Amino acid sequence: MRGKLNFADKEDVVKFVAEKNVKLLNLCHVPEDGRLKTLAFAVSDERRVRQVLEFGERVDGSSLFSFIDPHKSDIYAMPKLDSAFLSPFSTAPALNVMCRYLDEDGRPLEVAPENVLLRAEERLRVSTDVVLKALAELEFFMIAKQSAEPLFPAVPDRNYHESAPFSVFEQVRNEILILLAEIGIETKYGHSEVGKIVEKEGTVTEQHEIEFMPQSLVDMAEAIAVTKWVIRNVCLKHGVSASFSPKVSLEHAGNGMHVHLCGLKNGRNIVEDVEGRLSVDAKEMIGGILRFAPSLAAFGNPTPVSYLRFLARKESPMNISWGARNRLALIRIPLWWTFKRPEEVADPCKRTFEYRAPDATANVCLLFAGMTVAILHGLKNHEESLKVADELHLEESEGKRKRFKRLPTSCSEAARNLKRDRKYYEADGVFPRAVIEGTVRRLKGYKDGDVAQKLKEEPQKVEKLMQTFLHYG
Repeated sequence: MRGKLNFADKEDVVKFVAEKNVKLLNLCHVPEDGRLKTLAFAVSDERRVRQVLEFGERVDGSSLFSFIDPHKSDIYAMPKLDSAFLSPFSTAPALNVMCRYLDEDGRPLEVAPENVLLRAEERLRVSTDVVLKALAELEFFMIAKQSAEPLFPAVPDRNYHESAPFSVFEQVRNEILILLAEIGIETKYGHSEVGKIVEKEGTVTEQHEIEFMPQSLVDMAEAIAVTKWVIRNVCLKHGVSASFSPKVSLEHAGNGMHVHLCGLKNGRNIVEDVEGRLSVDAKEMIGGILRFAPSLAAFGNPTPVSYLRFLARKESPMNISWGARNRLALIRIPLWWTFKRPEEVADPCKRTFEYRAPDATANVCLLFAGMTVAILHGLKNHEESLKVADELHLEESEGKRKRFKRLPTSCSEAARNLKRDRKYYEADGVFPRAVIEGTVRRLKGYKDGDVAQKLKEEPQKVEKLMQTFLHYG
């Protein structure tokens, strides 16, 4: 069986389990840390399968979310039948089913990141008739010991689109792509990225990227979580480690998670106008994200290591600006196949803009929810957002020696920005107060306001910090 199974009801699942001799039913869910969790049930009979699908299971919410009081922590993980897929890693036939979180009354759990995102999307749709689609670029390092000197040594940080034998882990990445297709995750492509580190003790660290096809924000967030799980398990099979950390070496490129966005209104992509140029709507959306960029860092860059990626400036944004050509811009307009007529481009989301700040340590649902709030603000506040877009346009500022504001340089600074903007995120109940306060508390708890100074004066402490977050998220 290939792809998601898209069961219509419980009886479809029961029939499938029996026909395929499924031995395990895994309830999978993604809590605050963004990492896939699993609750496994041995399949004994049809009655047991129906029971699990009907009731889900109780889980300890306070162990999954810092926003939940441990004195009242029971919540439910409830299966989403249309998300099921056969596990490619289980030694016995196993069916994985993604879950949503419900509260004690069986309602969507208010603080669950997916539910925050669903509220943000609904508010945008009701207010503007706009539906967002996204595709992410997931960068990661594969790390392994080499027993001998490489026969085809590569040049450090010159590994972009390199092929085997210069790309050591090409076959591992290709296996990941094939498995993703088999479980129903649509990817655009995979390739080796810039980062390449060969250490004297025989360790090779090589960067790769997987880019997805555009889909709804909720589906994209789920695809990223499952993909990270697939990458880690395939790497484990090959004796290779994988890291999504924004920075694994101070001298080399880091991992980002760039997000391409398009907005659909009545099925038409509003990022382009009728003449195929960047639309006024797109400039308002861009202006909204630029306006909220300092506080969006709280969701998109949630660890101290996130800010090492900015400070090192290895193809990473630092200034709050946008443009069509500069890859150091926070928002970039990629090529749009403008040599093709619009009717020749079947995919309306071929025309996008790219937000380059986030990294894969983010909880993607909270990141996307924050971006949706920013875009809604931009679309509703026309003059303000167009003024921001005009002032922060790189090409317009050329020759003017304009100084742009910088992104935050620490979790502590991002927390202050989130406190300043919290009324916008909390408006209409999109972000619960507990989520905002919990995020601020966690970011401030890192006490990393001096990370830029440590980078200059105590690099050994920064190296230790990077090791701490090597497998975060």
